Amino acid sequence: MELQHRIEELFARTANHYGEEYDETFSEFKVALNEGRVRAAEPTPSGWRVNGWVKKGILLGFRLGRIVEMPGLGLPFYDKHTYPLKHIPAGQNLRIVPGGSSIRDGCYVGKNVTCMPPMYVNVGAYVDDGTLIDSHALVGSCAQIGKRVHLSAAAQIGGVLEPVGALPVIIEDDVLVGGNCGVYEGTVIRQGAILGAGVILTGSTPVYDLVRESVYRRDEDQPLTIPPGAVVVPGARPVTRGRGKEWGLSLYTPVIIKYRDEKTDQAVRLEELLR
Repeated sequence: MELQHRIEELFARTANHYGEEYDETFSEFKVALNEGRVRAAEPTPSGWRVNGWVKKGILLGFRLGRIVEMPGLGLPFYDKHTYPLKHIPAGQNLRIVPGGSSIRDGCYVGKNVTCMPPMYVNVGAYVDDGTLIDSHALVGSCAQIGKRVHLSAAAQIGGVLEPVGALPVIIEDDVLVGGNCGVYEGTVIRQGAILGAGVILTGSTPVYDLVRESVYRRDEDQPLTIPPGAVVVPGARPVTRGRGKEWGLSLYTPVIIKYRDEKTDQAVRLEELLR
């Protein structure tokens, strides 16, 4: 907890000059981020917990950073010197296929992860073992991605740094996120769920469960949560009053049409061939 205390104390200071104390603390903090020893959010027996001090450490890195030209990239790129490209340790069996992908320093990427170009993983993210990040997919800042997740082409997993107490997007183990999906605003996708292509989930999106005859929403205390094993597809619901009703309009809404079964598992299992 000593590192947490130092981050909290330095973050609270107002200073125009950042000395050795800042650099040493941030360097130690970023090593812990890269190794997955500290996380912006982590699972507990009672649910996911936000570690606001970790977000403060990430924001402190932006405060300390100077804009510099990043070397060795072939084209000129300019970013904070505190967040260069991530160094990938030998023996991790991480595949980064050529073609323009980037993984920013200060995130955790586990073993046997596959990155198809172009894709991007931002600072503070946690990507666990065996995950596949497909082309044009984004893992936003502080997003938490579980084991054996498939983020299909153009999937957007939103990031959040501020407010520091806000829950980031959580994608638990064995989830399949279909192409052109968007998951934002601290939504939690529980283990084994499947998002069909084009599903958009936000904090203001109600999700209609046709199987359990329930409607899931975010409330003041709990994020929008997709149940384990749910199969979600894009749907629509009619506008029932006012001009919207007169004009025959409908609104987009995600719909749970089933829960995973043997047939679904066989279809998803084909994805293992890509790894």
